[in-house]
Amino acid sequence: MNTQEAKVVLEAALLTSEQPLSVAELRRLFNDELNADTVRVLLDELRADWNGRGVELAAIATGWRFQSAPLMRPYLERLNPERPPKYSRAVLETLAIIAYRQPVTRGDIEEIRGVTVSTNVIKPLEDRGWVEVIGHREAPGRPALFATTKEFLDDLGLRSLEELPALESGGQVPAEFELQFAQAARAAGESAPDPAHAAAPEADVTESASAVVEAAGATNEAANAEPSADLAAAAPPSSSSASTSTSAQPSP
Repeated sequence: MNTQEAKVVLEAALLTSEQPLSVAELRRLFNDELNADTVRVLLDELRADWNGRGVELAAIATGWRFQSAPLMRPYLERLNPERPPKYSRAVLETLAIIAYRQPVTRGDIEEIRGVTVSTNVIKPLEDRGWVEVIGHREAPGRPALFATTKEFLDDLGLRSLEELPALESGGQVPAEFELQFAQAARAAGESAPDPAHAAAPEADVTESASAVVEAAGATNEAANAEPSADLAAAAPPSSSSASTSTSAQPSP
């Protein structure tokens, strides 16, 4: 089988698969006669072949998949104009804290946000498969440690946490993260909060996502309030003090 024929086989498998396919799975198409490096080279060539079209080949956390190009999303959304209930701003803020500071406990999140984290904030993220408990911190009460999942990376179109957009100056959540969250929520059949107008229940949210992660040392004007924390400075206790069950995320 020559290179072009192998690319056709890979293309057919990826176009007809409902789930991302890893390099190991794709090698099975050829009875493992092609090594992993060769398959990756063919995938890169196939990705280049589809460049500039309405569909693109993307490498994400769990493998490779074809997906609509970002420029096509406004048109494709017209096929499903209905807008179901939105995620609250509190959910977005909590997801950002977990993504950038993981692993974190509920107490860590409350310290950074400055408000109590209710079950209604964590549960939607767990139900969506974006957040999971990976262990417990060795501290009084052994609080659960939350981290993001491979499904979270897949839905945001990322291969690893290193591909998260960098925090803006002062530790603020980047606008790109909010956009990725909104796109992933729409793809899941749910709406994300409008960054300018969406409001969560009063008990859940008092600030915008960017305000939650303002620079360390910013103080509350209230006389008895303590300084607010941010993602860049309010790091939870070292993971060396936690008992977790995480495993390394293999590359696609």
